[in-house]
Amino acid sequence: MQLVFATNNLNKLKEVQSMLPEHIKLLSLKDIACDEDIPETQPTIEGNAIQKAEYLKKHYGYDCFADDTGLEVDALNGEPGVFSARYAGTQRNPDDNTNKLLTELKDKPNRNAQFKTVIALHLNGKLHSFTGICKGTITTEKYGEGGFGYDPVFKANGCDKTFAEITLEEKNKIGHRGLAVKKLVEFLK
Repeated sequence: MQLVFATNNLNKLKEVQSMLPEHIKLLSLKDIACDEDIPETQPTIEGNAIQKAEYLKKHYGYDCFADDTGLEVDALNGEPGVFSARYAGTQRNPDDNTNKLLTELKDKPNRNAQFKTVIALHLNGKLHSFTGICKGTITTEKYGEGGFGYDPVFKANGCDKTFAEITLEEKNKIGHRGLAVKKLVEFLK
């Protein structure tokens, strides 16, 4: 089975492909010659995932899935949330986003946060969604060289290292995207 994953983020593509059974081959947006920016104009993470999947199905005709992920920080009233990728501006720079987050939390004692991923699957003319949530805390500085995005400052509850300090396999077991992908895989079986 082939499914288009509505992403050009090679890190995300690799992470998700590593969790799927061998008989499911992922195609990226580049693989289907989609070089346009797919709209993400919804006010929620769920809405953006659905919007991307529906856009891809309508304009390209492929069975596909799209995800949207946000980091929701308690002390910031759920921010950056739906704006996680562009928290520090439209340049979408992960270091700028992480630095802004650390600055915003500088004097805040409550550092509780959660990563939330919603996957919207468009398959055989029907739309399905799967949610994964990983609760944790934001560290006071960056740790680790792995991962991407906010991984160097996020520690999952029960884990003594940031997502950037653990292996991809460890992250997939406890992380938000891994939890959502597991639900997707169970559905596809």
